[in-house]
Parts: sequence; C-alpha cells; structure tokens
Amino acid sequence: MSLEQRAEGKAAREHAPRSSHAVWAPPADRPDPIDLLRRDDEGRLPELLPIRYARMLRSPFTFYRGAASIMASDLQSTPHSGIKTQICGDAHLLNFGAYASPERRFVFDVNDFDETTQGGAWEWDVKRLAASVAVAGRSLEMRPRANANAVRACVRSYREHMNDYAGMHVLDIWYSRIDENALAEAVRMAQAREAAAALAEPSHTCEHLYPKLVDESGGAPHIVEKPPLVFHPADDPGFVARVESTFGLYRRSLTLDRRQLVSRYHFVDAAYKVVGVGSVGTRCSIVLVLAAPGDVLFLQGKEARASVYERYVGKCGFEDHGERVVVGQRLMQAATDLFLGWARAEDGRDYYFRQLRDLKTGADVAHMTDQDLERYAVICGWALARAHAKACEAPAKIAGYLGKTAAFDAALAEFANAYADQNERDHAELVAAVRDGRVVANAEVSR
Repeated sequence: MSLEQRAEGKAAREHAPRSSHAVWAPPADRPDPIDLLRRDDEGRLPELLPIRYARMLRSPFTFYRGAASIMASDLQSTPHSGIKTQICGDAHLLNFGAYASPERRFVFDVNDFDETTQGGAWEWDVKRLAASVAVAGRSLEMRPRANANAVRACVRSYREHMNDYAGMHVLDIWYSRIDENALAEAVRMAQAREAAAALAEPSHTCEHLYPKLVDESGGAPHIVEKPPLVFHPADDPGFVARVESTFGLYRRSLTLDRRQLVSRYHFVDAAYKVVGVGSVGTRCSIVLVLAAPGDVLFLQGKEARASVYERYVGKCGFEDHGERVVVGQRLMQAATDLFLGWARAEDGRDYYFRQLRDLKTGADVAHMTDQDLERYAVICGWALARAHAKACEAPAKIAGYLGKTAAFDAALAEFANAYADQNERDHAELVAAVRDGRVVANAEVSR
C-alpha cells in the first residue's frame, strides 16, 4: 500500500508541479490586509485591540505572528497537491517549543492549535513555517544567501523526515517523539540539553508562579492584577462566577480518570491575561485552583473561535471550537497536556483549558545567530513532518509528492523570500493605518 500511495502522491505533481510552489504573486482581487485584520477583531474585547496592534506594529516578524488570517487568504489561492490532512494552521517558528509530557519526559513539538482544522492542504503549514524562517532571518539581518539556506534546511528536514515516517508502521509514528537526545544528535546543539534541563527549573512550575501571581492578604487567595495585561474586568462583575461555571463544564470533557484528578482541586479565582500576538483580544484567562494550602494548579482558559481556514475548507465538523482545538492537538502532538479539555460557556462562547506554563520553554529567536536559526528551523521542520505524519491517513502520499530531490526545498525558498516581501508590504500598510488613525495602537501597554 505504501508504494501505491507514494505513486499516487508522485502523480499529483502533474497538476501541481513542485516548481509551481516557488511563485507568490498577489492576485488582483487580493483582500486589503487591514480589512482582514479588522474582520478578526469582531467579537474580541475592544479595550485590548490597541495592545494587539501595538505588538504587530513592532516589526514585520511580530506582524507575521498576528497575521494568520491574511496568509490563510493568500494560501488558498496557491498551488497544492490535493493531499489533505489535519493542519496546525499557524505553523510559525514561535509556535513550536519544548515541554514535558504527562510522564515528565522532554518533548519538542508544535504547541499552538488555535487555527487547526481538518481537510487543509499540508503545503499551507509548510509554507507558513518556511516564510516565518525568512521573515525571522530578515529581522536578524541575515545575508540573503544565509537566509535562503535556513529556509531550504527547514523544508529539507520536513521532506526527509516525512519520507522516513512514510516507511514506518502507523503505531510507530504515533509512539515517535522528539526527545532531548534525538534533538541534540540531529542539530548538534548544546541548547537542546539546556532546554531539557530548563524544564526542571522552578521557574516553570506552579509553585514558582504562585507567589508572583497570587496575593494571600486580606483572606482568600486572589490573582494579582497587573493591568492592562492581567486584570479582573471591572465592568463585568459576573466574570469570575462565569469562569467558575465554565470550569465545571470543562471537567465533563475529560476522561473519567482525569475528571477525578481535577475534582480534587477547588476553584479559587480567575482573571484575564493577555498573551501572544494573534490571540490578543480573545477571552484568555488564568484560573487558580487549589487542592490544599500550597497544593496549587494554574490553568489557562482560552477562547476558541472559528479557524481562519474555515472560510476556505468549510465548517470544521465540531459544534464546539474548543473541541476542534483539543482534537487537533491530540491528533498532531506526540504527547498532550494532562488537563487539556474544552467547554462551551453559558454565553455560547467556546473555550479550551490547559496548564499554564507548566514545564514549557520556547526559543529566543530574536537573539539567534545565523547558524542557530538554521538549526532551529531544521527541528521545526522535523516536528511539523511528525505532526502531519501522525494525523494524516497516508503520509506516503505526501512523501511521494515531495520525492527525494531538493526540488520542493528550492521552490519553497523562493516562495518564502517572495512572501517575506509581501509581509513587509502588509506591515507597512499597518504602519500607515495607525498613522492615519484607521487603527489604534497603544505601544505603552503592549508589553
């Protein structure tokens, strides 16, 4: 079957040659990027939108992080093989990272699934990742050749690992993971072992976060406000009670054993917490629960909205977008958060819950050398290939399409460079929109 699937994937080159992926030319009817961003604003907390735009304004790289909807619109008009799978939907460099599995083992993987959806083209994820390498390289002032090499290395890693996974048994793919030993061997990075060691540091545990986030004075513990980034909404007196109710509904989504685990904790407090770039303005909260004095757990409750790809691939098939995110994450990740679950709140909004920052580390792309970026891009390409192979019914089709030559790698390097140009033009559009008052950005409160 694998040989037949590889042949089927190879045949897809007839209608979508690998070289065709090199081209990016904005269509004449391309939507205005600012209009797409403003469409994203619908339903978000309006008081937080100036923070979102201030973060996007900082650089083309931060703009790119918040512009998933713009690229989704662009990607649906680009060539693709017709081979569909579960996609992450927002596979840029900073949506990968290291964390600990429920067994407390190091894992490197994709770690953001807000835009995940079934039935997307696998090329969309690879192109978003490849372009993010090019955009990041420019932010680091890399020479064009070095930047192109980093993109090719990323895509080559995806292609070669997808070929490896295509030859594996299904269960072996599901059991596979990128641990610190595999990571260090693959990229010869001392940072890999340093990242694994960092997972044991107290700064990545609930016990370390507790004194920073919680005040016990005046009776019951409560989350410390740090407006405008951490706050209890003054104009919404029912906020905490509503989060508590949603937390109770979330428990129903868990398996019985994990439901029993969560039942040992009692709800204490909740507050909004502004996170990321693309998520700013969505209803994202931190939830404090205690099993006993000193036995603390922080969860993150995050609003789940329709994926930006839903406009192009159709409805997701789930009534609850929180469930869509959770199922997509479980399909694509090697190991998922012990507390991952979802709920639809009484006001009709969808949410998913997970641990807050528990044993998680991310890459400091802003301070990477040229060599660091290329090596990190290789890891991300590998992780994306593993995620697609795990979620895809026939990874051999993707492998057959990619082949074993560098044709696809070279095409994506050209695409990434062209799209980095487009991203800079779109960022300039945002700068102009802020300057002329169409968009409000508040840099003073964006950090």
